[in-house]
Amino acid sequence: MVTITQAASEFLANQRIAVTGVSRNPGEHAANCVYNRLKERGYDVFAVNPNVDWVEGDTAYPDLVAIPDGVDAVVIGTAPDHAPSTVQQCIDLGIRHVWFHRGPGQGSANPEAAQLARDHGLAVIDGGCPCMFGPTADIGHKIMRPVLQFIGNVPRRV
Repeated sequence: MVTITQAASEFLANQRIAVTGVSRNPGEHAANCVYNRLKERGYDVFAVNPNVDWVEGDTAYPDLVAIPDGVDAVVIGTAPDHAPSTVQQCIDLGIRHVWFHRGPGQGSANPEAAQLARDHGLAVIDGGCPCMFGPTADIGHKIMRPVLQFIGNVPRRV
């Protein structure tokens, strides 16, 4: 096991990142916040939503398979019941890094999907938000992080 800070640093070292669950209604979903922050910070970021063609003014892809030239990492921002199929796509495509977004509620956390990913050798972060760490962090997320660690929604080690 590694610290969450080390795991986040390794995850954010990837340049091509997909974010699942980016919504056509931007104010309603944390995935949109993550997507926009990664884009603002210069990442090649890809929105995944099978129900729309465009989100946040960019192309939305129906799944990970449809992203041209693939990605190196995925932030899962969908409901937890969608996570197993996303993890399976990561396994099939050779994507090595998966982050299950989780704020104050359940978020996208899915213990079975996280275990499936670990069983296949993927680096898994099962909680918290990329906006809490490294080059994507902001003051609000930095303040939230210790509170969410205290209640268990941000792991200390992964």
